[in-house]
Amino acid sequence: MTAELVRGQNHTLPQTRLEIRVSAGSPVVAGATLGDEQGTVHGIEWIAHPGSPQLPGLEVSRQAAADHRLAVDLDALPGSVHRVTVLLALPVGSGGPVRFGAVAAPFVAVTGLDGTEIATFTLTGLDAESAVTALELYRRQGVWKVRAVGQGYAAGLAEMLADQGVARAAELAASIQEAVARGMARSVAPPPPRTPDGDRVRHGAGPAPSAGGQQPPAPPSAAPVPQEPLSDPATTGPSAVPPAGGPVNYAHPRRRTTAPPPPPPAAPPAPPGSPAPPVAGDATGWSMDERLYNQIWGMFEDLARATAAYRSAVDFAESRMDQELDRALSDPRSRIGGAGDRARETARAKRDELTSRAREALDRDLTQLAAEAAVVEPALPAAYAGWANPVWHAYQVPMEMPMALRIGDLHLPEATELRIPLLVRLPLERGIWVDSGRTASEAATLMESDQLRRLAMETAVMHAARMLAVHPAGEFSVHVIDPAGSGAAALAPLVRSGVLAGPPAAGPGGVTSVLAHLTRRVDLVQMAVRAGAADSLPPDLDTGEQLLIVNDFPHGFDDRAVTQLRYLADEGPSVGVHLLMVADREDASAYGPVLDPLWRSLLRVTPVADDHLADPWVGHAWTYEPLGLPAGSRVLEHVLARVAEARRTGGR
Repeated sequence: MTAELVRGQNHTLPQTRLEIRVSAGSPVVAGATLGDEQGTVHGIEWIAHPGSPQLPGLEVSRQAAADHRLAVDLDALPGSVHRVTVLLALPVGSGGPVRFGAVAAPFVAVTGLDGTEIATFTLTGLDAESAVTALELYRRQGVWKVRAVGQGYAAGLAEMLADQGVARAAELAASIQEAVARGMARSVAPPPPRTPDGDRVRHGAGPAPSAGGQQPPAPPSAAPVPQEPLSDPATTGPSAVPPAGGPVNYAHPRRRTTAPPPPPPAAPPAPPGSPAPPVAGDATGWSMDERLYNQIWGMFEDLARATAAYRSAVDFAESRMDQELDRALSDPRSRIGGAGDRARETARAKRDELTSRAREALDRDLTQLAAEAAVVEPALPAAYAGWANPVWHAYQVPMEMPMALRIGDLHLPEATELRIPLLVRLPLERGIWVDSGRTASEAATLMESDQLRRLAMETAVMHAARMLAVHPAGEFSVHVIDPAGSGAAALAPLVRSGVLAGPPAAGPGGVTSVLAHLTRRVDLVQMAVRAGAADSLPPDLDTGEQLLIVNDFPHGFDDRAVTQLRYLADEGPSVGVHLLMVADREDASAYGPVLDPLWRSLLRVTPVADDHLADPWVGHAWTYEPLGLPAGSRVLEHVLARVAEARRTGGR
């Protein structure tokens, strides 16, 4: 039976291999400290946090998220450790809530490896606190127990660490928040939460007012609906290890909750004992496009959690083997004769058995997800489809903007053939940076710098073409800054088709002119929105979405132009002005940390395969691959010609 704890209450732990699951209504930082018998933390090497997530017997999440899983192996902790304290803190400088009183009460559960809850604790009564000690695991007379704490700190993470005796707590807190900021910059934004009636919650102020004078929707004032706790997928999703011989339940924790219109009719029932055949659109939503969007995100999360369960099981098997070998070989008598060899063989056999069982469970999950992907991919609309999908051959300019756009594919090393479409919501909530530098990926290191820069610009053109293609005629404009003209060859498809708002701007004068035009637009729309006077905008102001492609940044940019670009990156998305930058960060190294906020504000993608993106659930490093055109295909020219024709005829 699960023990539902209140502040100060404790409960004996029946096992030592545990997971601590955290569910909050907003992204939080999760960490843990190791303490001695008095609870004192003897240095930073006793603290697990996103910048240093692993300690012996303890692993925490690598980034801020609404849901967390912390892995704890009490037997693997150093002998001098008598207390494990779980800490939660709100990220600093992320634009999110700054006090726990403004978010849903965090829920913490201590579970076994099978997801069975041992003890739970809901942290109620928090207000001005921005950091909180959630609970602690402590050892007394050889028995481990859990205690609900719920001690909050209004001064944040630094005060909480100092309270545990950590030296230079303020510096450590700052470094932890810096690691969190880096992690959030590389994390794919999760889909928006839903209102109780099933509608999506829009983040930010939305697009600029339309030509008809309608104002963008205001951000929701109510707190977002809390996401499902992580305990759900452990028992119903693919991350759960099924009972021997039993089927895996592939239901996603956020699928089939409340029903707007129901999903399309399912296939005939599967035979007893086997999972139901996958169906495209197997998720809630008001339209087929929304159902597919939610289904893809469900597949993304299922694969992330299934892989996390597999990796956790493998780590446990390795840790258990090491412990058994240490115990066996610590006895000098086992080193005589064949006792030591037998102990090694037994430990390795157990390790191999556990690893094999974990792989079998993962393979079952991968088989089901691959079958689901096989039926989903052909059913995707153009905005979600790759260039090779036949839907592009029947392309027509849409009458309305879709809810998302595919900008690439993601995969994990455990299943390189299973690709998850990377969908970003529209209108864009952050700009995109195509990294033209020599990254750490093998594909990038094998290329010359000039080749990488050319490929990066071609990738940017592909992204711009897709954005043009999925917007109604006249509601999306593309501007280009190419100071030295080095991107002329890659830009040729856009220039020839006539879909650009104007010729690519070159030289310092061109840079100044385009930036001044877009900065003025942002200023005017922001003032109109704040004053509730959208009808007062100048008649010559284009209120449609605007995309600025910047090539070879920072070449051709003076200090004023750099400041304007940073302003557009920060303020532009909320009023419909978006950045698509092609740049090598090393080229801008002279600016030092001044440009760090700019890089973090943009979603970094690469022109070649690179494992730099993280999921928002468990923080895996996913390999991103951009969408490429099939060899010899003219689909890009076909699509751009349709867009140009629709612009000339006003969409008729």
